[in-house]
Formats: sequence, C-alpha cells, structure tokens
Amino acid sequence: MALPRSILDPVEPADRDLAVVAGTMPDGITGEIVISGPHPSTLGPPHAFYGAGLTYRLSLQAGTFGAAPGTYAWRHAWIDSPSARLQHARPELFQRTMLGVQSPFGIVNAANTAPLPWGDRLFTTWDVGRPVEVDPERLNFLGEVGRADEWLQSPRLAGAALPMVTSTAHPVIDPDRNCMWTVNTNAGALEIVRFDGTGPLRRWPITDAVIPQTVHTITQSRNWIIVGDCAFKVELDVLFGGERTLTTNTSEPIYLIRKDDLDRAAPGTPVPCRRYELAPEMNHYYAQWDDDDGVVVLFEHTENADIAMAASAGDLDAWGRPIDPRLAGLYGFAMTPSKTSLHRFDPETGIRHDLAWVYEPDLLHTRQLSAFDWSSEGWQRPVAYHSVYHGFRPEAVNERMLDLYRDRVDRSQIPTEEMPAVLASHAWDGLGVTASHTYSDLGDIPSSPIFVPDRAGHDGRSAHGGVDAGGAHGWVVVPVLSDAGFRVEIFDASDVGTGPRCVLAAPRHAVPFFLHSAWMPEAKSAPTLPRTRFAEDLEVLGTVERLPDDLAAVAVAVARDLDEGVPMRTAPVS
Repeated sequence: MALPRSILDPVEPADRDLAVVAGTMPDGITGEIVISGPHPSTLGPPHAFYGAGLTYRLSLQAGTFGAAPGTYAWRHAWIDSPSARLQHARPELFQRTMLGVQSPFGIVNAANTAPLPWGDRLFTTWDVGRPVEVDPERLNFLGEVGRADEWLQSPRLAGAALPMVTSTAHPVIDPDRNCMWTVNTNAGALEIVRFDGTGPLRRWPITDAVIPQTVHTITQSRNWIIVGDCAFKVELDVLFGGERTLTTNTSEPIYLIRKDDLDRAAPGTPVPCRRYELAPEMNHYYAQWDDDDGVVVLFEHTENADIAMAASAGDLDAWGRPIDPRLAGLYGFAMTPSKTSLHRFDPETGIRHDLAWVYEPDLLHTRQLSAFDWSSEGWQRPVAYHSVYHGFRPEAVNERMLDLYRDRVDRSQIPTEEMPAVLASHAWDGLGVTASHTYSDLGDIPSSPIFVPDRAGHDGRSAHGGVDAGGAHGWVVVPVLSDAGFRVEIFDASDVGTGPRCVLAAPRHAVPFFLHSAWMPEAKSAPTLPRTRFAEDLEVLGTVERLPDDLAAVAVAVARDLDEGVPMRTAPVS
C-alpha cells in the first residue's frame, strides 16, 4: 500500500500556518503560490477530476494573511460560483458521471483545474466551462468569463442555467495585446476566442481545423497561437454506464493560427491555419515566445496514459491485486514511461523540424506536471524546466486499462517493482536531465511543481522576472501529498539533486488530491471591473421560463444572492 489513501479522503480542508520544519527559508523568495483542485467533499467515484472547484494559496512571506510571526499562511476557499451554489441548494439533483456532474440546471463548471494569473487578477479553469475569476486575496467568486450566449454551447444543453461550454483548462495571456486567448469547440469544430478583460468576447472559426478528441491545452508564441488535439477521449456511452471501448488516438493534429490574421478578421469570419501531425499523444505543450526562426514547441507526451479512465470498486491493479476502494475515482496513471519532444515548426513551408526527444524509462515514468519560468524575460529564451514524475504505481493502473490498450502496451514490460516519484530538471535545448531528486518514500506523491523567480521585480526587472531568467536560477516549490502529512518543499532550481533547501509543514495537516498551480508576485484585492452576472445569463438564455417553478425559484435566488454579495457559508455537498 504505497499510494497515500488520504488523497481521496472527503476531509474538510483547513486553513493552517505552516512552519519551517527542515532547512531555512531562502532569501529572495517572495510572492504567492496558488493551486486549483476539487473540493474534498466532492471527490471520489466515478472520477476525482469532477469535484467542485477549490483554490488554495500559500504565502511565501512569513506573518502575512493572518499567519503567526515566522509562519506561512496556507489558505483556501471553495469557488462559490453559480454551479456550486445551485449544487448546494439542491444536491439531490446533481449526479456525478464520467463526463462531469449533470443536473436539471445543466452541467457543473467545476473550475478546479488550473489557476491563471493575469496582472492583479486571478482566473481558474476547467475544460468544459468558462474560465472563472476569483479574488486573489479573498479567493471568492467574481464572475465567469463572457456572457453565456457569447460562447458556442452544446445544443444538448441549450438554454440551461449551467450551459455546456467546451473550452480548455489552459488559456494563455498575451502580454503584447493584454488579452486572454482561449478556444471554443463543439462537434469537433475549433474556434479561437479572445477576451480583453472586460466586454464581449470575440470568436473566429478556424478553417479546416478538426479536433478529434479534446483541447486540454493551448500555447502561444509572439505571433502564433498553437492548438493541439489532446489525449482525452470522450465516449458518450460511458455517460450512461457503459464500459470504455475506445483508446486515445496515437497521433494528434497541431494547428498554428497567426495572431495577425485574427486581428484583421471580423469576429465570426473564418481564419486559416497551418496543420501538422504529431505522435505519440500528448496533453500539455509549451511554445517559446521568440518565433523569429520558427515556432519552437515542447510537447509532453502521454503515451499510453488514459486520464479519462479511473479506478472503480472491484478493479484489479496492474499486478492483479484488488484495488483499495479508497482509491476509487483516481485517474489512470501511465502504463509506459514518459516521452518529451522539442520541435520547430516553419509555418511558411509547412515543415516540422524535430529538435530533441527524451525517453528514460528507468527514471521518467508517469510525468505529472512541469514548472517553467513564465516571466517575459524567461519565456523569451527558456533555459530549463522542472518536472515531477510519479513513478510506476501498480495501484493506479487497472486491468481494464491494460486490457483496452493490449495492442499498445506490452504486459511483459510492466515493471515488477514499484518506482518512486522523481523531481527532474531538464535543459530546454536537448531536453536532457541535468539533475534529479528521488523520493525515498513510496508513500510520497509530489504534486504540481511551481517555479518561483529569485528576487522578482528587483533592479528594473518585470514583476515576474528574477535573477538570470529562464528557469535555471530561482526556486522550485513542490507540494507533497502523504498519509504522514502534507508538506511543501523548496528546491534550488540550479541544483534540485541536493534535495530541498526548506520544508514547510503543520502538525496533522492533510491535504487531498489537487491539480495545477501557479505563482503570483502578490495577492491583493481584484480591481473593480464590469463582470458577467449570473442574472444576465439567466435572462439572455431564457432559463427561468424553461425550468419548473421550484427550480426556477432556486436559480433566481442564487442570482440575487450573487448580486447582493451574500456569502455561501458552507461548501457544496456531494
């Protein structure tokens, strides 16, 4: 029993003051760590990804946000959005499925996946919902991005109070245009969406761009938006209790859209793209900002990983053992080791140049997430990045997955010993491992790593820019989940192999499974701006007239409470 059981426990999260329990806090580290995840009370079967959204924040300055002197504030809040409030009001109407949480109000926008800072503002995202804005200081809900009728919605939920908007968990902020770029997909069609911070959205359909599966990530360079199909297979029969019969695709299309083409086109006008094909499948990818010599993109391949599948009660694991029911809902880990590739795309000729591949099966198994220097200085010319790998965990690979992927996964190559987690630093050029730290305890699950610049904003640098920008100099912050207690480790980005320089923890503090993370220079109250009101959504969609009287009354009450700033005192219930 190596995987921590507490990662899916329905415990109530708590605000704690973390203390230094090993090493010393580095000089020059400042700012706020923000993390997205599902609320523990809504974790579990059939899939933990679909729990109600929660935001955590860790302050890297001692004694702030109410923390005792010499300690560091770990704070949290559920996202008290229309989705959460409606679910709290009528929990019996909300049903967890393998494709999200469904109800007569529509589909829940969980907003539990990735925090996205934008200057003094903070957004949090989900793949099947509009980005949600929360206050960086209080972490309360402020509004969803764009009015519901400005998005391309699923016809199946037309007019619903909670419309189904298929977007991406990873929009990008364009520093040159000061806007958010994201996507809107429906029935395989791709549209690019621009949000300028206030006001209406703009959307452009992309000519001949077909999304066979989903768009979990987009990325950008100075002149291009890059959109790739991602390895998350949606199979509608599963929604109605059927078993998975389809594997993820083995290769995926990549589309490059020129930003100038979007700038010149009226919204709604089709815009061309450049199409490429890449294998194996992937979920996350990152483009270098400088594209004078072509568009350089790093792809994290998720070959033979299926995060759309999850453990169920009665499953057997990769070694034929019964899976602990406490792990039901945990997504499927990789069945084969991770691969990473670096490519340069020439949009004028249509040629893809393969620059580097890295594949180290004895070390790099089950990549979780990576940390980059996102400052304008660092992304201009990236030097290094840092990835967490979960190792091989037989309990997180079930027999149903192995059987479905039997033509792609050689069962004889399944490791016969469990592999521990690893934090590895990679060079951007060549992608090779430059340093690594192996977790000696198999019960440790390091989560999303965060790059924190050293002395950010000093000596004329940008607010996110640190000394020797590019990712090789600064700090890597790693939250670690464990049944022995949650802790936060801080590594020197120039040498993670020496182990953590500092460890923060609190006695008996348990934190469950969460997803992506980010760093902000500071957390202050969000600016006062016009934002979408739930009442507006109800009006433009004609929702109240479509609902039975009792449900219409609930929706109207939620809209009124949001307008009047009435807090939701308790978290949404399962």
